[in-house]
Amino acid sequence: MTNDCVKDSMFRKVKVDEAEREHLDAPMTSVLADAWYRLRQNRAAVAALFILAAIVLLAIFAPVFSRYSFKEPDYNAIFALPDKAHIFGTDQFGRDLWVRCWMGCRISLMIAVVAALVDIFIGVTYGAVSALFGGRVDAIMQRIIEVLVGIPSLIIVILFLMAFPAGVGTIIAALSITGWVNMARLVRAEILKLKNQEFVLASRVLGTSSRGIILHDLVPNAVSVIVINVMFTIPSAIFTEAFLSFIGIGLAEPQASLGVLINNGYQVLQNYPHVMIFPAIIIILIMVCFSILGDGLRDALDPQMSR
Repeated sequence: MTNDCVKDSMFRKVKVDEAEREHLDAPMTSVLADAWYRLRQNRAAVAALFILAAIVLLAIFAPVFSRYSFKEPDYNAIFALPDKAHIFGTDQFGRDLWVRCWMGCRISLMIAVVAALVDIFIGVTYGAVSALFGGRVDAIMQRIIEVLVGIPSLIIVILFLMAFPAGVGTIIAALSITGWVNMARLVRAEILKLKNQEFVLASRVLGTSSRGIILHDLVPNAVSVIVINVMFTIPSAIFTEAFLSFIGIGLAEPQASLGVLINNGYQVLQNYPHVMIFPAIIIILIMVCFSILGDGLRDALDPQMSR
């Protein structure tokens, strides 16, 4: 078609109201709404989220509504195989493994979540202060981190548990000694990219304090890094707790963390494998689901990383 075939009479000028020129028909969305929309497109991450939600609900309510106690022995049902009365069977003291598995899951999740919250508080504060102030303050704070990184964290945790009596609080403190270091380094790297942005400079010009800049400008813009790191910190803490209890320096009987249950099952694995299989399946599900959900959140919160 040539230009001669195009005539002005073929077009009609559209009259647009002045008030409608800047009107947007699409609904307003937030960053979290966009991230949730992208996360829902990842079927594996959504499935992992629902599995984790089911595990958490079972850990909270299963021991409450069960007629069995997680620590009272029943010598008439020692090493009972899974049946209608005992879904997961019983252990060497006749205790119901269904209740003990979910009670152990509750304790392990509580330890991991509290340790992750401590890591967030210390790591975010340390990394934000180090990056924002810079100069000598940043140099000194980074040398401290380098010293902590140079010492194997597992050795520090084991020495701490050998020095103090074993317990939930002791394990949380042991996991938190060096657990915040990785969070601090990631937050520092992210804030170093943000501290010279226009909105931070504008806050400085307006007289906002360093505390206000960290809380209202820097940390909210680094939330994606924080959330993603937490998704990998929690399963790591669960695995560490299970390992410590498995080798005998973590929690002990009659407490029922996943590590204690796996240790008990390992001792009778050849004759009564069900004692170890069920807690092992639960901890594997938790580890895998957190890993998948962490990958999904990384892609949802930072779409550029998924390209």
